[in-house]
Amino acid sequence: MRKKIVAGNWKMNVLPSASADFAKSLAQGMTCDAEVVFCVPFVDIYSVKAALEGSNVALGAQNMHFEDAGAFTGEISAAMLADAGVNYVILGHSERRQYFGETDELVNIKAKKALSTGLIPIICVGESLTQREQGITIDLLRLQTKTALYDISAKDAARCVIAYEPVWAIGTGVVATTQQAEQACASIRQVLAEIYDDNTANAIRIQYGGSVTAANSSELFEQANIDGGLVGGASLKPEFADIVANAR
Repeated sequence: MRKKIVAGNWKMNVLPSASADFAKSLAQGMTCDAEVVFCVPFVDIYSVKAALEGSNVALGAQNMHFEDAGAFTGEISAAMLADAGVNYVILGHSERRQYFGETDELVNIKAKKALSTGLIPIICVGESLTQREQGITIDLLRLQTKTALYDISAKDAARCVIAYEPVWAIGTGVVATTQQAEQACASIRQVLAEIYDDNTANAIRIQYGGSVTAANSSELFEQANIDGGLVGGASLKPEFADIVANAR
């Protein structure tokens, strides 16, 4: 059985001076069987890492560069993240695609680098409202998934996490219906089976992300192809513990 995974994406929030106490208070009492990850800003990594010692919460970053080192001002390499104790890294989030022009091809390059460095990539895919209204959601998810995993072995792919995040539901308070979310995640698993095989497809965890709350997470996480959530705004609130508890 796939172990549920709930990742909190802090985005550009929480000052370094407050991050340790915040992480401790958020992680306190989390005893669910699900895997829990805090994906924090770069400047919070060391303080949060120390704060999470002895807990069951893993540490994640929100982005990385695809080169090991060099003249890339303002960037952070996968090796730097691994050396700092990071376990997971979010790749291809819609905000990175929207504001920084990241492409499916770039996500693929980053995913390969993350895997070769020992990091577990959380690869984000999802459609805009216009694309959903055009009826191309499944086609787009297939394209994004195939491109992101291009030339990645089945063994490495099994380590990845795919996060389905409909762009129209991120930070809007609008959540996909359970049926919409399950249909999208099932289509992702189907294309994974086409790329690799059924065993690999069934090993890869697929999250739902997009205005996940304590109120809607239980029903979402009960679906056959939804293995947890990538949580944005609610990951900064006490209700995050309730979301984690719903990932039974």
